[in-house]
Amino acid sequence: MTTCPLPHEETERVLLGHGSGGRLMAELIDQVIARELGTRGPLEDAAVLTAADVGPGGDPVLGPGADLVLSTDGFVVTPRFFPGGDIGSLAVHGTVNDLAMRGARPIALALAFVVEEGLPVEELRLVTRSAAKAAQDVGVPVVTGDTKVVGRGAADGLYVTTTGLGVRLPGARPSAAAGRVGDVVLLSGPIGAHGTAILSAREGLGFEAEIASDSRPLHRLVAAMLDAGGEDVHVLRDPTRGGLASALNELAAASGVAVEVVEDDVPVPRAVAAACELLGLDPFHVANEGCLVAFVAPRSAPDVLAAMRARPEGAGARAVGRVVDGPAGRVTARTLIGSTRIVDMLIGEQLPRIC
Repeated sequence: MTTCPLPHEETERVLLGHGSGGRLMAELIDQVIARELGTRGPLEDAAVLTAADVGPGGDPVLGPGADLVLSTDGFVVTPRFFPGGDIGSLAVHGTVNDLAMRGARPIALALAFVVEEGLPVEELRLVTRSAAKAAQDVGVPVVTGDTKVVGRGAADGLYVTTTGLGVRLPGARPSAAAGRVGDVVLLSGPIGAHGTAILSAREGLGFEAEIASDSRPLHRLVAAMLDAGGEDVHVLRDPTRGGLASALNELAAASGVAVEVVEDDVPVPRAVAAACELLGLDPFHVANEGCLVAFVAPRSAPDVLAAMRARPEGAGARAVGRVVDGPAGRVTARTLIGSTRIVDMLIGEQLPRIC
């Protein structure tokens, strides 16, 4: 008697899918990285350091009243130059946005390069110039860094790592674990542009003239939201790898709630929708680099939404759903025909090397 074998799951080697922002990545971080580091609590894009945090000797990490936020991120995007940006500006924007998702104003950046032997010096110059301009536009200095050169074939041209330091704004307490039943789900703008722009540039699909990455800093938008809603802004997250679907699943699980969105209320640019339909992709799973999703208390949601729409980064902001009582981590979407579908994380890779 023959039987259909179960799919084999690779557990001994790292796959490209482990960096996709989907379920494989979540499992790798939870079962290997976080476990070995002894990390506890929900995984955030940035860490808040207060006087309550203690070092190995038991002494406070910071003095009384200090409220710093720290984040680091690696960027391996290919191609390095794409419609709407490049790996240099993307590295600055990505780290600034991770700080902003914890309610922080960025105050300093560190920039590190891993350069493959043979990379044209002019390309390194252009990337560095772009990162410098992005940092200047944000208003945050690059204060330190590092450069390493590796042999041919040991890297894909150029990798960039940025570390950011910020100061948490007064009254800011957003956390992945702070979502509450009844919260309104706000989205700052259209989804899917970054991932489809990268894929089109990489594969020569011809969408470059219509689709550009949405890469941009969001810290000023967050400041406006917090000014309008204060501690009622419970959760902030920029849906990068894994897209809106992964972000909502992670936030729902961390907060112990369920989330319901209205599919037709989620803005998807026409060109992005056409590209995704042609390629068989779900826009909910496509990466973004210039929008955020927020869970906001109902009493403050109208004011926060108005504050978002007053900023150019949030001109297309919408309320797209609610936090509801249900199985922790479940995300559903109400479709145009009135049915409901589960919005799940991808298992593995859909668009590798998008940030």
